[in-house]
Amino acid sequence: MPFQPIVSQRLYQQVANQIGDLIRSGEFVAGQRLPPERDLARKLGASRPVVREALVALEIAGLVEVRGGSGSYVKELGELVTEGPDAGPSPFELVSARMLIEGETAFVAASEATDAELAGIVETMETMRALMAAGEPTFETDRLFHARIAAATHNTVLPPIVVGLWDGQFAPMFEALSHRTRLQENQRATMRDHGRVIEALLRHDGPGARQAMRAHLAEVMRVLMRDYDADPSD
Repeated sequence: MPFQPIVSQRLYQQVANQIGDLIRSGEFVAGQRLPPERDLARKLGASRPVVREALVALEIAGLVEVRGGSGSYVKELGELVTEGPDAGPSPFELVSARMLIEGETAFVAASEATDAELAGIVETMETMRALMAAGEPTFETDRLFHARIAAATHNTVLPPIVVGLWDGQFAPMFEALSHRTRLQENQRATMRDHGRVIEALLRHDGPGARQAMRAHLAEVMRVLMRDYDADPSD
């Protein structure tokens, strides 16, 4: 028997494969509503965030349709590739990584940032506020806010790490999940949280800046877990 390449799978890919196998075996047929996320998580022995990511991956692959307020339905029968649908990094792992890293960058920036750097961070928030008022996208300015805080640590390794994690939001998985949970409609909370981070930075309050940044990203996590597939009859 020839050697087979070892394929590293994301956890949500493994769960997506199991659900795909159930679809192929006839356990779930086209048009059938899948069990709610909580039930799938219990049956598969996985966390609910991982199950949510798996369903989004299956939706991206064209096998599942998520209907807001109703649930997830089998869209069509099809073959999953052996390694499962890879739609990018896990959004929940991505945000968790940001909480770890950006909480500490905010902590360090609170003591290291110069007056000019603090002014630049404040400027990004003012620009975001103006863009919101005009109904314009705030992605680039939001990205710049986090990048400038990382740069204010004066550690040249941190800015590309922070920006790289932020850019993970443009992967198909994150984009699909943020669209489903209407993450972009949470801009007022984002502005509030950015303001709290800035207040701590201006006070040179490292622990406060860390807490404010982590709270900001915890809010992102909360929104990504917002219910959108509940069946009103459940």
